[in-house]
Amino acid sequence: MNELSEIFHAPLFHIQKTPVTLISFFGAVLFILAAYLLSKTLQRTLHRKIFPRFKLAEGLQYTFLRLAHYFFMLVGLVLGLQFIGLDLSSLAVIAGLLSVGIGFGLQNIASNFIAGIILLFERPIKIGDRISVGETTGDVQEIKIRSTTVITPDNIAIIVPNSDFISARVINWSYEDPRIRLHLPVGVAYRSDVGQVKQLLLQAARSHPLVLPHPEPDVGFTAFGDSSLQFDLLFWVEEAKGGVRVLSDLRFRIHHLFKESGIEMPFPQREVHLKTAALPADGGAQPKTV
Repeated sequence: MNELSEIFHAPLFHIQKTPVTLISFFGAVLFILAAYLLSKTLQRTLHRKIFPRFKLAEGLQYTFLRLAHYFFMLVGLVLGLQFIGLDLSSLAVIAGLLSVGIGFGLQNIASNFIAGIILLFERPIKIGDRISVGETTGDVQEIKIRSTTVITPDNIAIIVPNSDFISARVINWSYEDPRIRLHLPVGVAYRSDVGQVKQLLLQAARSHPLVLPHPEPDVGFTAFGDSSLQFDLLFWVEEAKGGVRVLSDLRFRIHHLFKESGIEMPFPQREVHLKTAALPADGGAQPKTV
């Protein structure tokens, strides 16, 4: 027993002249583990029993849960350090070590950490939003302290560093008002009746169940193209997630209506003129076609 006691109380290393023994190290780990388990239990209780009573938005629930988790982990870390024998002033040591680590190449981790805190407090994006950042478009599934998980329409998970949402241009299709207006360009032959084309386009939009009746669909005559008259069908949908499906359905519907009504959707055409050079006076050379 004396030998075991000596092993447990033997200094492993020192932090500012404070010896860290095996028993103090395990005690600190237990404090941190207890804080983690308490945080998970509280999050589960809030999510299942408390939040449903107040009908909070999903994004606000997620922000509150993440901040509560970080708070409990910070408390567990402080208590663990005090159990070792370090007071709150030891946090300055951690800050110093962190600054050294940043100097040795942890700038990205630090910037993503700070960006994650900004995202949770400022909430420019939230869980369930349809966003576009760079070439990635999808729904926000999870906002972590270092990165954010975005699920694409093909059910592919993209891990985006949090700093990208702070430094880059981000399109939030669901910000505050989830409704969006979509554009469907359509070209018809020059000999088409433009009034009939407008009515058929509006008919197609109004017949789709996902197109909102208010604001009403509209048609704009946008350009006289090289081979066609250009129209733009404008309509509103409830959320961006269903936009691709609505556009596809309307293309099928418009093609069917145009075919029934004899409206031609042309393709680019080019005219080629052949010129024959005149025969020389002596008749020696053959004519060339260009």
